[in-house]
Amino acid sequence: MGKDLNGKELGKGLSQRKDGRYEARAVINGVKIDIYDMNLTALKKAFEIEKAKVLRDEKNIRPNVTFGEWYAEWFEKCKSPQLKSDVSRKTYDRKVRNTYCKILHDKKMEDISQMHMQSATAELIESGYTDRSIKEALGIVYECMEIAIVNHIISTNPCVGIKIQNANIRRERRVMKMWEQELFLEEVKNRYYYEAYKILLLTGMRIGEFSGLQWRDVDFENKVININRSMTTAYIDGRKVEELTTPKTANSYRAIPFFGETEECFRNWKKKQDMYKKKLGDRWRARPELGDLVFTSTVGSPVTRYVIVHDINKVVQNINLKEISKAFRENREPVLFEHLHPHAFRHTFATRCFEKGLDPLFVQSIMGHANYSTTVSYTHVLEDLRQREVAKVGNFLETGIA
Repeated sequence: MGKDLNGKELGKGLSQRKDGRYEARAVINGVKIDIYDMNLTALKKAFEIEKAKVLRDEKNIRPNVTFGEWYAEWFEKCKSPQLKSDVSRKTYDRKVRNTYCKILHDKKMEDISQMHMQSATAELIESGYTDRSIKEALGIVYECMEIAIVNHIISTNPCVGIKIQNANIRRERRVMKMWEQELFLEEVKNRYYYEAYKILLLTGMRIGEFSGLQWRDVDFENKVININRSMTTAYIDGRKVEELTTPKTANSYRAIPFFGETEECFRNWKKKQDMYKKKLGDRWRARPELGDLVFTSTVGSPVTRYVIVHDINKVVQNINLKEISKAFRENREPVLFEHLHPHAFRHTFATRCFEKGLDPLFVQSIMGHANYSTTVSYTHVLEDLRQREVAKVGNFLETGIA
């Protein structure tokens, strides 16, 4: 305890110098405080302020950093090195920059509360972002905030407990009914991608796996397709970039058996591809760094999601134009073919597997699902089959014994 010149106790860290000035000294977490004042009351107040400042800086070593500044630093130093490719990094980064960064960019990290995050989330919903996009972006921000806690930027994670409207509502998967599947295949019978569409329906490959498949992955001897890679596609600075990466998860590495016409489709596709390759010669646009791709366009470029989406839209449009014309002639309302996206082929394949009575664990292995629950969730689309099975039971409590 320090004393003044008259021997009076002043308190811990306080003393009076011979020139009459009062001195306050302390070391807090390695930080030295040493201040003077002729007025003891003023000195005590200044001393408490300095101690509080040091303690605050221990909890928040960068009190003025904004969300935009911290996110950029975190992404560059922590997250970006973990991602597989430039395409992955750009895609991942864009999810936050197009959402939460737009709203919270200039707000100080220490001022962002859970209510701010909830309001930002509601604003994104109002702006038309899907709950899936918001959920993905929020997950990234959550991870960013966790690292901010570790680095003493903030004390709590404001992303905890955020509610996303409709996020838990199960959206019906787009699965082609049998008549739709038959109609679609009939429409594409004379189109270039006919075999490609059938292979998607026969294998359940993800579109990235489909795009990145190489001929060495197609094992005609053992009648399996080995999934070893995926192709990611994105537009970076207005330029389309295609890269081969590892599959989505560890479970995505798998062997898909040849079902039905799979082998025939691959062999027919190979003949078609070789014909175009020979016809174009030096003008064939295959890129050596992508390997010997199975699915290429008529000029040798990769068949990516964008290519397939464009072609599917044309097919569906043709189907509906024909139906509208036919309905007009028959004086009835047209039965339009619903919008179709590439992943619908995977959903349709999984549904056909259950319709054929395949074991769920086997279906999980060939689909490459990380979780069993994802696989069995496909059974909810089999309403007609379920109703037929229930009808077989009749009166459940009757034994059938007279």
